[in-house]
This record gives sequence, C-alpha cells and structure tokens, in this order.
Amino acid sequence: MSLEPASRALRRRLPPRRGRNTQAGVGLLEVMISVLILGIGLLGIAAMQATALRNGQSSLERTQAVIQTYAVLDLLRANRTNAIAGYYNTGGAMRCNAAEAVDASLPSGQQGAQGELNAWMASYKRSMGLPADDLSACAMVACVGNTIGGGTCTVTVQWDDSLGSKGGDAEDLNSEGGSNRRAVTVAAL
Repeated sequence: MSLEPASRALRRRLPPRRGRNTQAGVGLLEVMISVLILGIGLLGIAAMQATALRNGQSSLERTQAVIQTYAVLDLLRANRTNAIAGYYNTGGAMRCNAAEAVDASLPSGQQGAQGELNAWMASYKRSMGLPADDLSACAMVACVGNTIGGGTCTVTVQWDDSLGSKGGDAEDLNSEGGSNRRAVTVAAL
C-alpha cells in the first residue's frame, strides 16, 4: 500500500484553500455602514416618539377645554334666568383671571353668578394644569336672550398650545387660533 491514497482522503476532508479573491467573515466597512443605517433608523423612531408625545399633550388640553366648556354650559342651563339676563357675561372680552373680585354693588343673583364663574375659571385652569394666576388660559361667556323667552350662550375658551405640533391642516369647524393659541367655541342653552 502506498501513502498516496491516505493523503487524498485527508485532502477531501479539509476545506479548499481560499484564494486572494474570496472573503471570509464581515469587513469593518460593512459593519460601519450597517451601524450608520441602524442609527439613522433609531433617530427617526425617536423623532416620531417626540412628535407623538407633543400631539398627545395637545389632544389632552383640547379635550379638557371642551369638557370645561360644556361644564360651564351646564352651569348656565341650571341658572337659565340669570344666564339669559347676562349675569354670567364677561363683558365681550376674554377673561384670564380666575380670581376677579365680585362687585358688591351688583344684585345678589349677579354676585352669585360671578362667584360661580370665578369657581369655573379656577377649575378650567386646574384642568389645563395651570395655576389660578396664569394668564395663558382665558374664557369668554356671552349670553343673549331672544323675544320668545329663550336665549343663546356662547362660550369661548382659549389656551396656549405651544407644545403641540405645528403641522396639520385638518381643523375642526369650531376651532380657531394661531400656531401657539387654540380656541374652542360652543354655542348652546
């Protein structure tokens, strides 16, 4: 027996030798490119998360504004006679102070209405996460009677939405405001 067949059997078990043109493993450049692509993707996800948080906060503030608008309308419905008489009116201007002094010279019904409006303004500011003396959240109440004994009250609330997203063209029909101010107006009674 010769040694030649044994060496052939050994060669069959070993993998073939690699030449200069073949590559084994991953090169440093490929790893760097894949890390770059992964990093860009993660930055995009982080930006989307930040936008989602901003929009979530803006949505919460808008929901609170609508809830508080309907709360004051319920207050006006409960005291319909004084509401139609204009005791809850804010004088046609936005009211931003939650602790306005009630004028003692006013009739008792109007004093009570102004006190209730003060309490509602404080509640509105608390629901928006603001202190009572903050002037960024304002409201206006305007009630008008008609000739058949009914009336309409229009409530407008306004707040600072500077943390919300600046984009988007879809606006509700009863919403107005600039890029930092938002307002909700509801008319009912």
